[in-house]
Amino acid sequence: MLIPLTINYVNPTQYGIWLTLSSIITWAALFDMGLGNGLKNKLAEVIALNDMSRAKSYVSSTYAILLIISTLLFIVFCLINPYINWAKVLNVQAGVYEQLNQLVLIIFAFFCFQFIVELINTVLSANHAPAKSALMNMIAQLLTLVVIVIATRYKPGSLIELVIIMAGIPLLVMIAGSIILFNGSYKLIAPNIAAINFKYAKELLTVGGSFFIIQIGALVLYGTDNIVITQLFGPKEVTVFNVAYKLFSVILMIFMLVITPFWSAFTEAYVKDDYDWIRNAIAKINRLWGALSLLSILLLIISPWLYTAWVGKSISVPLSLSVAMCCYMISLIWQATHVQLLNGTGKIKLQFYLVIFSSIVNIPLSIFLGRRIGVAGVTFSNVILLVMMGIVFSIQTNKIINKTASGIFNA
Repeated sequence: MLIPLTINYVNPTQYGIWLTLSSIITWAALFDMGLGNGLKNKLAEVIALNDMSRAKSYVSSTYAILLIISTLLFIVFCLINPYINWAKVLNVQAGVYEQLNQLVLIIFAFFCFQFIVELINTVLSANHAPAKSALMNMIAQLLTLVVIVIATRYKPGSLIELVIIMAGIPLLVMIAGSIILFNGSYKLIAPNIAAINFKYAKELLTVGGSFFIIQIGALVLYGTDNIVITQLFGPKEVTVFNVAYKLFSVILMIFMLVITPFWSAFTEAYVKDDYDWIRNAIAKINRLWGALSLLSILLLIISPWLYTAWVGKSISVPLSLSVAMCCYMISLIWQATHVQLLNGTGKIKLQFYLVIFSSIVNIPLSIFLGRRIGVAGVTFSNVILLVMMGIVFSIQTNKIINKTASGIFNA
């Protein structure tokens, strides 16, 4: 419901600018140095051992470090932003959209706040409570929808106002959720100045260091599509790409509802040497993947009618892009099944190397296929690399659950 409303509130090109800018700004998330994922694993471990004092120190120290990092990031960005030609980056005609630098600064300011506040999602995941995180996201989306409906009826379209609504409302919801949770059921591990202990920074970074490099690779692999598309075809095609992605991401949403709790659950089971539970869980998730693959194909068959009913004729999605997006979702959830186990057990060295390789190959492959096939080629680049990684990760997963992993498969 939100996508056609926002496209009509501004226009397909301006909406594409927002999507591309938000993708670029998200890259700054790299500067958490893997602390979020490091905290997720360490927090799950100490909670499983009922060491709540250390859990509180882990949470408090991570919040303190991210506050320092986000403050420094914002200062640096304020200094360099006036010298960046955002019109050229976004492939739009100079002077067509005024105040682009101001718009980017607003987006980055929201990001810096979210950089800290969204740590509540990591805490919830480590406590096997991702449903609470999902509830906050749902509330944020509903409130955003209501505000956009009101804005479209009573105000002319504005890209800056769209950014404030789309980025600001989720931030406010996360702040409110953090206050409620840390004063309620998570009071024992709530961040506290007295509990900050920077000696844990090294411990968290040791666990999170490899995750940090993997994050860089993942952002290059998944986060550069909008940038490549806007450079090859213009911002409007970013909107077309994201309409197709949003439709097929329904499959990913269903998968994530099931898979999200398993990262920390695998950590706990691995610490307790409960391999029977791990085998059973992987078998069930693989059956889910098979069912969702069939659902993806069904969605592909009816997609032309769904696009028309959903966004009307203002956006035309080529069949080739829908086919590519269907293949993308099937391959993504397949490799994600194995990645959850590898991340939860900390066996990520092989993933580390493969993600680096894929991130190096992805952009030139996306440009090559994009120029020959069109927008769909950018997605097919991701599919090729996901299938390759999925094959290797499935082999590693089988070795781990059968206790035959050795060398790089067990690192």
